[in-house]
Amino acid sequence: MNNLPTAHILLVEDDEVLALLLERTFKKSAIEVTCIGDVEGVEQLIAQNTFDAILLDGNLPSGDGFELCRNLRSKFLGPIILLTGRDDDLDELMGLQLGADDYIRKPAEPRVVVARVAAHLRRVARLQNSSVSRDDEIAIGNLVVKFARREVHMHGKVVALTDAEFDLLATLVRHAGEVVSRDQLFQGARGVEYDGLDRSIDMRISRLRKLLGDNTDFPTLIKTVRGKGYLIAK
Repeated sequence: MNNLPTAHILLVEDDEVLALLLERTFKKSAIEVTCIGDVEGVEQLIAQNTFDAILLDGNLPSGDGFELCRNLRSKFLGPIILLTGRDDDLDELMGLQLGADDYIRKPAEPRVVVARVAAHLRRVARLQNSSVSRDDEIAIGNLVVKFARREVHMHGKVVALTDAEFDLLATLVRHAGEVVSRDQLFQGARGVEYDGLDRSIDMRISRLRKLLGDNTDFPTLIKTVRGKGYLIAK
């Protein structure tokens, strides 16, 4: 995990043994961890602290981690990674639709969990440290993407996107009129290679369409190119 910046993450996990193992593993990578074991108090912690990412158990004794993910998504734009024992593909798709940036199934090796979180932190750090002109923006019809400010405007109104959603849209916009493969989009979103099976990019594209007011059944802005990837129409 070279070149990983100093980071502070919030770990929401009721399994004390797992939470301790994860905390120790994160600290070995110089990542500060704040742990909490239930839903109560999570939003207050986020309001009082600056976190770079949230690692969230999907099954909590005091509330539904998936519902918490939905609530947090409107308040926290950094990476949210669900860590859950739910092993159904539909649960994973639901988590991504609710705004999670990644989905890790239990049981998971702590080092693997830390590596996945670190990949998201590095991706965000690269984008924040990139040299982008303050005037660097692209307009496509009613869509305006302001890269330096990491803002998206549609019909003159700001559209709230997560970091992962912004990065995905930015990649498409920078290649407007060109087909962008799932592999390119997946590496940009997760920092790892696409395995040909993961549908998180498809779910994120679907969410982007809804947020931008694009017709999900007959999209005119973000088009699917069957077997190849996606493109933004100029």
